[in-house]
Amino acid sequence: MGEHITLDEAIRRRIALHAQRKKLVFTNGHFDLLHVGHLDYLEKARALGDALFVGVNGDPGTEKLKGTGRPIVPAEERARLLAALVPVTAAIIFEEDTADSILTALQPDIYVKGGDYRGKPLPEKATVQAYGGKVILIDYLPEHSTSGLIARIKALP
Repeated sequence: MGEHITLDEAIRRRIALHAQRKKLVFTNGHFDLLHVGHLDYLEKARALGDALFVGVNGDPGTEKLKGTGRPIVPAEERARLLAALVPVTAAIIFEEDTADSILTALQPDIYVKGGDYRGKPLPEKATVQAYGGKVILIDYLPEHSTSGLIARIKALP
């Protein structure tokens, strides 16, 4: 089971992983209302390396990017839930609109994002390539999304 940690602690752990020649995988997102699609994605990401750090968008950023009423679950709780998942080594909350700063600080070997970025610009791609990291897109589990879950909840009688 992982932990919810600060960026400073994540950097210390990254240095230790690098010294042990272990591969760090990083992904980030909102992870509002955890569901099996998230777990599937995180399991696939973790399988790519020795440790998986997950960046969690803070509450103001989630509201800005997802709209009024989001997040449903506060960032501290989302990070704690993610850190409790077996594939996740550590969860780190960040407040910027993109993960560029956290990627620059951690320089993970592999940066993973969802397959929905296939054919679309990935804001962090240049940052990852600049330090020599690799970007991998992982397809989502079909019919499993937070937006779909919210729609089904709203449709309940």
